Amino acid sequence: MVMCNRWLGRTRDRYCYHGEFLIRWMTSSRRVQDRSKKKRVHDLEVVTEKWKIVSKIIYLMELLKQEPEMVIPVRSLENHRRQINLPRPHRISDFLRKTPKLFELYKDQKGVLWCGMTPKAEDLMEQQQRVIEDHADKAAEYVTRFLMMSVEKRLPLEKIAHFRRDFGLSLDFRVHWVHKYPQHFKVVKTLDGIEFLELVSWNPEWAITELEKKAVRGAAGSGSESEFPGMLSLPFPLKFPSNYKRVYRYYAEKIQHFQEMSYLSPYADARGLKAGSLEFDKRAVAVMHELLNFTIEKRLVTDHLTHFRWELVMPQKLMRLLLKHCGIFYVSERGKRFSVFLTEAYEGSELIEKCPLVLWKEKVLGLVGYRGRKKKLEVSSEGSDAECFDDLVSDQCDSELGELHVKIDQTGTLDYEDPLLGDDLEMDVGEIAQTYRKFENS
Repeated sequence: MVMCNRWLGRTRDRYCYHGEFLIRWMTSSRRVQDRSKKKRVHDLEVVTEKWKIVSKIIYLMELLKQEPEMVIPVRSLENHRRQINLPRPHRISDFLRKTPKLFELYKDQKGVLWCGMTPKAEDLMEQQQRVIEDHADKAAEYVTRFLMMSVEKRLPLEKIAHFRRDFGLSLDFRVHWVHKYPQHFKVVKTLDGIEFLELVSWNPEWAITELEKKAVRGAAGSGSESEFPGMLSLPFPLKFPSNYKRVYRYYAEKIQHFQEMSYLSPYADARGLKAGSLEFDKRAVAVMHELLNFTIEKRLVTDHLTHFRWELVMPQKLMRLLLKHCGIFYVSERGKRFSVFLTEAYEGSELIEKCPLVLWKEKVLGLVGYRGRKKKLEVSSEGSDAECFDDLVSDQCDSELGELHVKIDQTGTLDYEDPLLGDDLEMDVGEIAQTYRKFENS
């Protein structure tokens, strides 16, 4: 009888032998915040914070716009604390008083406090309506292409509604807007009462990714020769933080191999792909890359992406994939919800191409009186970035989440202090590795 060692094996590979049985250690999953502290892009954290403030203001402006006289009792706004993320004991009236250029407060004869919009705010809402109307056809194209990427060529209307602001859709999206383009899509209702938006006709000219369009820009033809899409071989533009130089000493070959792999178009049928394979993951990256290109700010709340994992054939652990491909995407964990950015769309903290809706939001931001104040920090040493990148891939990076303190000062200016913001240089792929110079201008 052969004697077996009681404990034999390599714990480094997370398994060992106990008697005659192979035991695999279960790895503990940690929070995204605990894995991403050393991989933050400070400029994009500023973007997250400033739009988080503006989104609260716009929510209240849209709420007032839907009222018959565009006024509402302040006590009625108590029902919307969760939407504007204003916890008790903070008073809503104090929050409104900090933006006097947009909101007016007054009491009626019974002493009830009411809130309304200033003439400037009302004018801004009229401008928003005109901009959204001008953007409607483009938004219809993006919604149609969204349906074309789905497995069954239809999506729950409730889920699409989460992307209303991201796609630049109107307030009446679910009631009227969805019926304005019967040549592209229609609303269908199942027996259990669930409403779906269903594709009416396939448009081969729209089954071309934004990455393909950029590659053929300036060429004679921009369409696809076949009616249905197939394999693609275009690399994704990469943009890493400036402190990622040492990453390439360890991962340049793997990243380059992933970039050179052919992958299935987001508009092709992906049900035959094996979950967990490189082909499956790269196609999922292509889907997320395309969706982010549809948005006006080239960013999305990650919760909204996870709602479509089945419909778009994406991995269950979507956040892990986003973190792994940090040269293509950037995940910000500000607030209660995480946001994912398309890194190629930003230069520092500014969008490279701003659509009219983004310019409109910047007007609102200017009237809010927001200003960002950077607090200098010591830059972390280069010796830890490659190690942390490895931890990012294996979900084992150990760090703490710094708090972002937002305060409203007495001058009516929204301000914040961020202990993580420093004077880091802008991201530059060309300085990181010679290997990726060919992707710098892609």
